[in-house]
Amino acid sequence: MKNILIIGSTGQIGSELTRELRKRYGNEHVIAGYIHGAEPTGELKEGGPSALADVTNSEMLLDVVKKYQIDTIFNLAALLSVVAESKPLLAWKIGIDGLFNILEIARQQHCAVFTPSSIGSFGLETPHDMTPQDTIQRPRTIYGISKVTTELLSDYYYYKYGVDTRSVRFPGIISYLTLPGGGTTDYAVDIFYAAVRKEKFICPLRQGTFLDMMYMPDALHAAISLMEADPTRLIHRNGFNVASMSFDPQIIYEEIKKLRPEFEMEYNVDPMKQAIADSWPNRLDDSAARQEWDWQPQYNLTAMTKDMLEHLSK
Repeated sequence: MKNILIIGSTGQIGSELTRELRKRYGNEHVIAGYIHGAEPTGELKEGGPSALADVTNSEMLLDVVKKYQIDTIFNLAALLSVVAESKPLLAWKIGIDGLFNILEIARQQHCAVFTPSSIGSFGLETPHDMTPQDTIQRPRTIYGISKVTTELLSDYYYYKYGVDTRSVRFPGIISYLTLPGGGTTDYAVDIFYAAVRKEKFICPLRQGTFLDMMYMPDALHAAISLMEADPTRLIHRNGFNVASMSFDPQIIYEEIKKLRPEFEMEYNVDPMKQAIADSWPNRLDDSAARQEWDWQPQYNLTAMTKDMLEHLSK
């Protein structure tokens, strides 16, 4: 990677990925792509170049790629699971029509492309415990359907045209810098804010709902490590399972209470979020990622909880 375009640079993952890549590759080599209404501010704006980069506008994207001589694209444009269910046509337009635009430009301009998939790409028929790398994927949400399509379409461009496409299936991402924007796993971020504000947390998922989660530093590490990996070692390409920790709401609540004994939580289940969560895995088997590009997470639940509370308290 020499010149990198981050599409969706002001989102939950993009805002932190842009900063991390600038540390590694130099500010001038990482372009923060954005859309109208989500312009970079503060460090993102001042720390390096930025450009209007709407995935639904292929001419705009091509101009940016040519202007900055881009060789690697991190495509983070997508609606999250809960929002996507209320706006399925827009979710498809951004997630799939937008991906087509990116892949076509990558084919013409010889760019590598990272487009994340998700644990949402699985469904009720998928084995929920130690979900295999290669298994049935029959999601029933537009978010999940678009993620499966993302994996297949990216693989198609690799095998058909030789485009260097790679992706991981992200679990729920937990971060203290940027608030999430409408995902099923968002409760695992919101619960920390409630604890620091000394508010009672109202949990939208029922006790016993186990989901894979990951702390943001590990998510960044996964994305960058995969894109830097030796391509000759990769048997899979799009849709690597990556895992770090799995817990239900009660477990993370009790972990927070060790450091905030006064913290309280009660359950008020959101039927739509619960239905989505029930269709997702409890725990992924990420042995393929460990074998093919040496994936290894750095944070467990205890370490993440301590770090989250410390940073949010500041």
